[in-house]
Amino acid sequence: MSKFKSVILTSSVTLLVASVVFAYFYFQGKNGNQDIETYDNTFTSPDTVITHPEDRDDVNQEITVSRQNILTKTVSRVSSAVVGINVTAIREYRDPFSMDPLFRYFFGDRVYKQQVKGLGSGTIISPDGYILTNDHVAGNGVEIIVTMTDGTQYNAEIVGTDQSSDICLLKINADNLPYIKFGDSDSILIGEWVIALGNPFGLFDINDKPTVTVGVISATGMNLNSVNNRYYTNMIQTDAAINGGNSGGPLVNSLGELIAMNTLIYTAGGSSGNIGVGFAIPVNKVRRIIDILKRAGSVDRNFWTGLQIQTIDQNIADYFNLRTTRGVIITSVQKNSPAERAGLLVRDIVLEVDRYRINNDATLISVLHEFQTGDTVKLKIFRDNQILTKKMKLERIVK
Repeated sequence: MSKFKSVILTSSVTLLVASVVFAYFYFQGKNGNQDIETYDNTFTSPDTVITHPEDRDDVNQEITVSRQNILTKTVSRVSSAVVGINVTAIREYRDPFSMDPLFRYFFGDRVYKQQVKGLGSGTIISPDGYILTNDHVAGNGVEIIVTMTDGTQYNAEIVGTDQSSDICLLKINADNLPYIKFGDSDSILIGEWVIALGNPFGLFDINDKPTVTVGVISATGMNLNSVNNRYYTNMIQTDAAINGGNSGGPLVNSLGELIAMNTLIYTAGGSSGNIGVGFAIPVNKVRRIIDILKRAGSVDRNFWTGLQIQTIDQNIADYFNLRTTRGVIITSVQKNSPAERAGLLVRDIVLEVDRYRINNDATLISVLHEFQTGDTVKLKIFRDNQILTKKMKLERIVK
């Protein structure tokens, strides 16, 4: 009987303890739910609805600030230094019949001159009115009109232009202008953000504002094929949208520094629009050329080498046990030429000129247009299973 009482007592104590624990957690949960409901009600309470104008202004200001970033601030800072350019050029056209020597003999060489309108973009690079653009935009212009972002228009003069590098320097008669500072194109990073500004399709004329596109640096050191005797070496590739009329406009980094000049695009399937493959001339090259243009008005490339070369094909590569077909082989060296004085020989294979890697004969020709008369270049060559370096001076052609 005593054992039975002990069991009842133990069960009663256990039930009591369980009831106390259950009651504790029940009331704690209820209080927690009340707290959550109170928080939710506070968040959605009608009392928090913006009713005062000053409160609305504060919220709008907060939204505006949250939308701003380094890119939008950069665009705001540099846009006023971008200009639209309208050009009138004179082009000569030859009567197709004049191609026939017999026709020319009887009727003369029929050549016609015609005015051609064109447009492009430009970048103000100094407060006293120097403007950077492409040679293919303004190099042949007889009348050049520059439009500022405030709608003001100026007649521009050509200080100097260089067809080979596709760089043209203009000047307008104005002072205290906004301008974009030069950056360093040798320090850019593949993948970093860049901003392209310009006048695609003449849209600048609609509201006197440049069109802005954003992208990244896709590649550097791109050696492209020449176009109309213009040579594009060491180009910067970007996927920022560039279209017709953007030529001559700035490509800036996120700090607003000019790192390149937008120049040309690749297109596909006959389309003339952007497909995300655009190219720009690096600003370090631009600075070197415009310094010469300011001083002399043109770049002197009236030099010769005395070399004849051939692109390496697979047969040549196999014969010389080369791992690649990159480079050119020297097939002739003129006597008393700069090449002979440099110690270059027939069958030498040119791999590099200065810092430029040579892929074929077109690349070598383009690379030589990076220099001017009197410069000395270093050539890395392959001869008798050895890598050698030779120095060649680009001597002036003597008539």
